[in-house]
Parts: sequence; structure tokens; C-alpha cells
Amino acid sequence: MLDDIDRHLLRQWQADPDLTATDLAAILGLPAARVSRRIDRLRETGVLRGVHGVIDWGALGYAVEVSLRIQLDKTVPGAFDRFMDAARKVPEVTQMQTFLGRVDLRLTVIARDMGHWQTLYRDRILTLPHIAEIEALMHVANVKTDQSLPI
Repeated sequence: MLDDIDRHLLRQWQADPDLTATDLAAILGLPAARVSRRIDRLRETGVLRGVHGVIDWGALGYAVEVSLRIQLDKTVPGAFDRFMDAARKVPEVTQMQTFLGRVDLRLTVIARDMGHWQTLYRDRILTLPHIAEIEALMHVANVKTDQSLPI
């Protein structure tokens, strides 16, 4: 599906996402129109799904990050959907992942400080429907956040 030019283009963009199509064209030694068509094709085929801003929540005053591993009461019909609908409404939930296995979901939650976390946990998280078991893992440090892969 990808040829060598596509792979080179993606490697360059992973290394520096701020590059424009014109910048990429200069690096690849191709006309800008050709690079733009390749980018359009990569979007149409779903290889490129969008451009995302990466927010440093700490810079905005959110000093606490918690990963919650949640097991739901699966004896209740529709529990999964009702839980996810309710969790989506909590603004401090920045990520929600589903799993097969003992853990059903993992939520990433941010808070300004420990007092905010305690209130959020008690008033918003623990009131989410159909929780059978929950484990909170306090985030200490990002060791690796690079999402690029060799292409």
C-alpha cells in the first residue's frame, strides 16, 4: 500500500509534524502538488487520520494524572454503554480505552491538585454506573511518549 516515497514522507512528518507540504516537497525533492496529492491519498485511505495538538496539561495547571483500571458489573444488560456514556461527560477524563480480559476499561483522568482529585474521584468517578471494581494508579512520570514507529 505504501511506496518508498510515502514511507519517507511519513518518516519526515513523524520527526517534525510542523512541516508543511511545501517543506516536505523540498526535503523529498518532489513538486509540492505531488506531495499534496500523496497527503490527500494517505488521508483518504485512512493512513493519516488528522492533525492533533498536543496539550501540556501541567502547563495549564493540571498537576495530577491518574490511570483508572475499571471492571464493570457485566451482569447488568447495557452496563458497558451506560458507563461509557456517563464517563464521556466527565471533562477531566482525557482518555478512555476498552480491553478484553479482567480489566474492562482504562480511564486517564487529570486534576489540578490532590484536593481536586479527591473531589473528582468521590463525586464524579465513583458515581459512574455499574462499577464492580476500580483501581487508581497515580501517574509519576512519562518515561516514553513517542508515538512514531519505523516506517
